[in-house]
Amino acid sequence: MKCVFVQIQCHPGKTYEVADEIALMELHSELYSTSGEFDLLVKLYIPSDKDIGFFLSDSIFKVPGITRTLTTMTFNAF
Repeated sequence: MKCVFVQIQCHPGKTYEVADEIALMELHSELYSTSGEFDLLVKLYIPSDKDIGFFLSDSIFKVPGITRTLTTMTFNAF
């Protein structure tokens, strides 16, 4: 499994709708509302045999109300 964090910026007034739709997908490990430039932070574990870009594009990035995302890949833990 590959651990990936996705920060999501939403259209004004759409954060709760976006969060609800992501939660219904049941793909995430953790989902947080955040302050600052981005509105949501999603922690996902993506199967090792899946292409991360395709997986995200085919799921989370299709949610209406998303303006921008920032994906952070993780590597070995220390």
